[in-house]
Amino acid sequence: MASPRRSSGRLLALQHRDFRLLWLAVVTATVGLHMQTIAANWHVYALLRDAAPTLTLFGRTVELNAGALGLGGLGLVRWAPLLIFALAGGILADTRNRRKLLMATYAASLLLALLLALLTFSGKVSLLAIYAIIAGLTALQAIEYPARESLLPNLVPRDHLTNAVSLTAMTNVIGAITGPALSGLLLDRGQIAAVYALHSASYLPALAALALIRYSGAVRQGVRLTRADLAEGFRFTFRTHMIRSTMLLDFFATLLGSARTLLPIVADQGLGIGAGGYGFLATAQPLGSLLAGTLVSLRRDIYRQGLIFLVCIGAYGLGTAFFGLSTVFALSYVLFAITGAADTISSIIRGAIRQLWTPDNLRGRMVGVNMIFYMGGPQLGEVRAGLVAALLGAPAAIVSGGLMAASLALWVGWRDRRLRRYTSADMPVAAGG
Repeated sequence: MASPRRSSGRLLALQHRDFRLLWLAVVTATVGLHMQTIAANWHVYALLRDAAPTLTLFGRTVELNAGALGLGGLGLVRWAPLLIFALAGGILADTRNRRKLLMATYAASLLLALLLALLTFSGKVSLLAIYAIIAGLTALQAIEYPARESLLPNLVPRDHLTNAVSLTAMTNVIGAITGPALSGLLLDRGQIAAVYALHSASYLPALAALALIRYSGAVRQGVRLTRADLAEGFRFTFRTHMIRSTMLLDFFATLLGSARTLLPIVADQGLGIGAGGYGFLATAQPLGSLLAGTLVSLRRDIYRQGLIFLVCIGAYGLGTAFFGLSTVFALSYVLFAITGAADTISSIIRGAIRQLWTPDNLRGRMVGVNMIFYMGGPQLGEVRAGLVAALLGAPAAIVSGGLMAASLALWVGWRDRRLRRYTSADMPVAAGG
């Protein structure tokens, strides 16, 4: 582990060279990933926008929103690979060189992103091809994420870890602001293929930064991926109350309250702002996240973590519900930013809890299990939102999900006294205790 240079000041984790390089690598790759996400969502919506499928229910014929169904399908192809590969990714993170594993996944992602760009440039891309390539990129992300998260405690001292987690969370925020903004400008000019090409190119500087990292941690050589390894990760995660409770609450909140997949419909049909406005609207949530993440990064710690976590989940749900009701762009932007701020603070707290309560030899598997829920919740939420919106419309899907998420936070806060009273001073007595 990197030795501390000093224990005071701001942005503590960035004092450490290897962490700075990892942070730069993740920022670069994340910008490209968010550019692709925005482009793919709009691409699928545009391909299906004019279709009008029907469904007969109880003798009545219902016209479905094909664009919403297509976006729900994207959620499905982004969720299924997580379920299949996240646990294997966790084991690989515990048994392989984590830096080299990151480099391998970034290199493979570069090639898949390049393939999507070439197919789009040639005019030969299809809905099936988009789904298949995005599924492949998600599978690689499922392997990359546990390796990256498990590497963090090896690059900074323990008392800088919360700061490192908050700064790492901000990489996604920075990417989620810059990526959609750039993507929106290109989409407004019909340059979907160019977005995919830039996504591919974003992995080049990321690979260069990873190659410069000096840390080379010991790995367990000759270890086979066994069922016992998987079971050990599951047992630890679900027996550790603070990890389990925060993980499951976040999963169900995002499953119910995720509205991001419906932004193309909100922008096009609800606010009438088109592709360029869609890209700009997509920056609202990460902008709120950036402001919240910056505030947390400038603090040494968050003390009443349990209560603040619950409040943030509730704010996320209520912000989503009001966002679904809004028909004014400025108000929609502010409300969507509030959901991003609340989600980021809750994510930082959850990340710090799981890092502090997990021994290093289990960290990759714990992250793999968490990834199924942490990333699976929003992706399954896209499926739920797409199906509900196809039948009842986007506003109904967004408002109902937000209200259910807020109600869930209130119920868990009432029932789970241990979570509600948890503070950063409540260190684990023993790993898994």
